[in-house]
Amino acid sequence: MIEDSPPAPDALFSLADKTAVITGAGRGLGLEMARAMAAAGAHAVITGRTKVTVEQAVSLLRDEGLSVSGAVFAIEDEAAMIAAFERIARQRGGIDILVNNVGNRLRAPIEEITPAAFRHMLEVDLVSAYAASREVVRHMPDGGRILMISSIQGSRGRRGDAAYITAKGGMIALTRSLACEFAPRKITCNALAPGGFTTEANKDHLAQPEVMERVKQRSPLGRYGHPWEIRGPAVFLASPAASFITGAVLVVDGGWSAAI
Repeated sequence: MIEDSPPAPDALFSLADKTAVITGAGRGLGLEMARAMAAAGAHAVITGRTKVTVEQAVSLLRDEGLSVSGAVFAIEDEAAMIAAFERIARQRGGIDILVNNVGNRLRAPIEEITPAAFRHMLEVDLVSAYAASREVVRHMPDGGRILMISSIQGSRGRRGDAAYITAKGGMIALTRSLACEFAPRKITCNALAPGGFTTEANKDHLAQPEVMERVKQRSPLGRYGHPWEIRGPAVFLASPAASFITGAVLVVDGGWSAAI
């Protein structure tokens, strides 16, 4: 059996000379993953639908000495997404890493979620990830990386969150399918399944004392994750260190799922 030569130890987790596109990366976990990939040597492209948010994120990371740029478009606008990917690939010579991070949430009882609202959730959270992955491989060299940001909710059920859970569960199924589809080109596709993190989006939720008490009781580590704690898992799955991992779901939840 002929084995490929392994990367040098200092290159195992390096993203040097790579171009990484991170959707919905203007804030929260998306911004942290963009920061981490740029710090690992990649040029990170931050995408989002709001120009001000994207520009602020780009400015923030550039002030940290990182190589970043921005692209403004609504992820569910397929024509805009295709045009943005073509522009990025032309400017950068290709796209090596795609992080499908963008997502919405609609917490409501099923009887209050209209079919139109349900379809919109699937369009933003799931169909957009399919469309972006389908498009990016046109610009991706062999050995590229696709990373889906699902959720621990994607493999379970609970009351009042049906649309989100359906979309995130679909992302896990899509991850496995694309892993098989793109394997001949050595393009890997994996998912991160984050649990609760102390992001701005969760600020009001975490301000409730009963929520934090429940977290302390249920989570083995007794807390929500810090946003920076998503950086390592994201860089790992995008790096040479994860070259033999595809179709996998890496849970990042402080042990929450293990304790169910």
